Amino acid sequence: MQNLELERTDLTPYVVLNATTGNLYFEGRAVADTMEDFFKPVHGWLKEYCKKPAAATILTARFEYVNTATQRELLDILKTMEGLLGARVVWQFLEDDEDMEECGQELAQLTKIPFDFETY
Repeated sequence: MQNLELERTDLTPYVVLNATTGNLYFEGRAVADTMEDFFKPVHGWLKEYCKKPAAATILTARFEYVNTATQRELLDILKTMEGLLGARVVWQFLEDDEDMEECGQELAQLTKIPFDFETY
């Protein structure tokens, strides 16, 4: 299975999904009006990945800001990951960014995947 890499723009995050290592990485801002379109290849890749996942799957999220549409897309991704053994999320946020910390906490409450919270 091929890895997926999506370049960052002013409105969309940088994304790297590595099938071999099980590392899923999201970084940047996610504020485009069409986040559903942006995340379509991510959802497709993840469905294929779930058929033959790595021993552990770690989603690292280092967002500067996400809009409501992105929060819905992230929740869909996390719900898909719930069936994976060894899945966990590393939610990274600026030390004084209460909004992004709260966003991660809300997502953690809505899924069964363990979350680790880290500041940078």
